[in-house]
Amino acid sequence: MKKRLTEGQFHEAAKGLKVGEQTLEIARGVLIDGKPQADFVALLGLSRGAVSQAVDRVWSAHQAKNLPAGYERVSAVLPEHQAFIVKKWAEDATRKREPTK
Repeated sequence: MKKRLTEGQFHEAAKGLKVGEQTLEIARGVLIDGKPQADFVALLGLSRGAVSQAVDRVWSAHQAKNLPAGYERVSAVLPEHQAFIVKKWAEDATRKREPTK
């Protein structure tokens, strides 16, 4: 899945983030304009990790602000069989939130 945001979504996600202008410039280019991260690596002389982190800061803020009511994002390290079950729960929750066709 390609990470993309509208202008409004980007502004809402960036609101209140304590990041520099360069981070916002990179994130805007990737998330709104659809430019490859590699373009910013070459243009700005940054590492791939630094560019990825800039995009991720805004994307993570967007995701955190757009959880459905009653939902919570979690991260956990689990044994393989428990991770399988949790992934199935996540798929079920996503399916339940999708509008029926």
